[in-house]
Amino acid sequence: MKVGHLTGSVSRKAGGPFHSVRNLAVTTAALGYEVTVFGLRDEFTEADLPAWGAVPVKLHSVLGPRGFGYSPGLVRSIAASGIDLLHVHGLWMYPSIASLRACRRLRIPCVISPHGMLDAWAVRNSAWRKKAATWLYEGAHLRNAACLRALCEPEAEAMRALGLQNAICIVPNGQKLPVDAPGQHACAGQGAPGGRKTLLSLSRLHPKKGLPDLLRAWAACRKTDPEAGDWALVIAGGDEGGHERVLRRLVLELVIEKSVGFAGPLFDGCKAQAFEHSSAFVLPSLSEGLPNAILEAWAWRRPVLMTPQCNLPEGFAEGAALRVDPNVESLTRGLRALFRMSDAEREEMGARGRRLVEERFSWPRVAQQMVGVYNWMLGTGPIPECLRESREASGQAA
Repeated sequence: MKVGHLTGSVSRKAGGPFHSVRNLAVTTAALGYEVTVFGLRDEFTEADLPAWGAVPVKLHSVLGPRGFGYSPGLVRSIAASGIDLLHVHGLWMYPSIASLRACRRLRIPCVISPHGMLDAWAVRNSAWRKKAATWLYEGAHLRNAACLRALCEPEAEAMRALGLQNAICIVPNGQKLPVDAPGQHACAGQGAPGGRKTLLSLSRLHPKKGLPDLLRAWAACRKTDPEAGDWALVIAGGDEGGHERVLRRLVLELVIEKSVGFAGPLFDGCKAQAFEHSSAFVLPSLSEGLPNAILEAWAWRRPVLMTPQCNLPEGFAEGAALRVDPNVESLTRGLRALFRMSDAEREEMGARGRRLVEERFSWPRVAQQMVGVYNWMLGTGPIPECLRESREASGQAA
């Protein structure tokens, strides 16, 4: 089997999908399958290309706006590759057009991973642009996919709510487990206020991450809870659309600058050190597919505060996370609960998260599930357990 992966970016510019797509491709190749990656060049490509290891990555230059990603050689490159199927990651860009054209030319099946881009909040964001894209090309691209890959049940439900009839497989992202060697990740300049327990938030600095309400809840706890004085909040991640300026201004308005630090984007050893030095993790998102950062926090045995919109209900069920809703009142209650936990209670919650990653979210397990889907798409394997039938097939069966 020759598998192609198509993504708008093969670098850190892609955010979480940079890690999830790369690890899926690398692990699938390690299982003995031939894997080729097709991606668009950006300002971080050359620096991050070595992370793909021995997996071949075919890079394509962009003409015009980077946000659309028009690359005239992309269709020809995919069509000449000899792949048996194409796995597309992300939506709303030219690679969707290239995927549709190349798969039709080669007469090969396509599976699409939207990575949360079909969730209700995401579809409402820049709605007019996405409606136009759906009418022009994305609707045909989605309808013609042999399978849609959802990261979780809510994402599958969001796909059905949009009227998509395709078969849907539910396969989560995976997570590598860090080596248990304290102090090995040296990196200066984290931006964290020192001498206190650290609550880490690591994500793109984007309005959907819910960080303004987190800061307001943080300020409320600082006023009323003595335990809050033992903690510092570190906000890590790259700025998107100037949202960091909004957050920094809010920190000053709330007079919490002595307990809140901004670490900027963190990668590799710097990111590992941030997790190693943290005492807990928070992600108050309004919308997610399945966030890699929470899986990373659990892999590092860190207790987590997260919203249901993070789509990891296993964390609540297994006692690896505190549930908070994306509003100031709920976040304030969640922070207070965290601050009042003993060290032993936080350690046990983190240990439950680690076990959850080991049992359900390891990359070999995820890759095996996707390989089962690929074989089914090619007619060389049975219907995998993770597959939900298409609506049409369900109707015929009924």
